Amino acid sequence: MADVYLELQRNGAYLKCTATDSVSGEEAVAIGPLNDPEGVKRLAVLKLRNKLTGTKPAPGKGGLIV
Repeated sequence: MADVYLELQRNGAYLKCTATDSVSGEEAVAIGPLNDPEGVKRLAVLKLRNKLTGTKPAPGKGGLIV
């Protein structure tokens, strides 16, 4: 993975981070609380890395928490 571009958008109490790979143009999006921007950025980059390498999270991890 070469350079990664991050775009942050605020929507009320939430922050949306779009991570884009500079070579392939692939994108991954993460949404989280406004008070943890570094965590949202980290999640978006991790999702992009997983998408580019083809790895999937282990069962029971990274799923939707209700």
